[in-house]
Amino acid sequence: MSNDLTILVISAASIGFFHTLLGPDHYLPFIVMSKSGRWSFQKTMWVTFLCGLGHVLSSVLLGMIGVFFGIAVTKLEAFESFRGNLAAWAFIAFGLVYLLWGIRQTIRNRPHEHVHSHGSGIDHQHIHQHHDEHLHVHTALGSTKLTPWVLFTIFVLGPCEPLIPFLMYPAAQGDVWGLILVTAIFGFITVSTMLMIVLVSVYGINFLPLSKFERYTHAIAGATIFLSGMAIQFLGL
Repeated sequence: MSNDLTILVISAASIGFFHTLLGPDHYLPFIVMSKSGRWSFQKTMWVTFLCGLGHVLSSVLLGMIGVFFGIAVTKLEAFESFRGNLAAWAFIAFGLVYLLWGIRQTIRNRPHEHVHSHGSGIDHQHIHQHHDEHLHVHTALGSTKLTPWVLFTIFVLGPCEPLIPFLMYPAAQGDVWGLILVTAIFGFITVSTMLMIVLVSVYGINFLPLSKFERYTHAIAGATIFLSGMAIQFLGL
């Protein structure tokens, strides 16, 4: 391996890691949706993996098209920027809709008291929530079926901005194996970092005393995704 390629591989691995770590949109949606949608651990990991893979491969495909047709890096980066804006607004829209729906669920699921009289001078009261008792899978805004596909679509739209310059350099040198190696390293580190952060976070949340906030989870999830989209669009995260 040449010195140039070694430096490129190390850079791809480092930037793949920090790009993911510093981009909350790469993991927060999966953490909050896992909690609010009551996803199993296996489902959470699979959704995260597939979204991460789609996220990387969409930029790989674009980069390969650029390499094959000799499209300038600046033009590809401009298109990636457009995709980034599209994905950010999709995050914002999805988060806002989910937030509003979550607020509605919170109001409907508000605990209230019932007093029961047994006719013998003995009364008792209890607090319950009607909505949880009658919640069906199909009412949860697609939290079991639709939401993973929405997230996957958004992640496919979302670009891996640093990847294309890494692809273009070995391609310009005619180094096919270097091109494959750099792509594989960047993709592996990006997806692995996403999985590790989600894994640790979801596992850790189970130890927190969050039962009092259970009815707010959908609203919290929506707000988190909405703010993630805002951070991407206006803070460049």
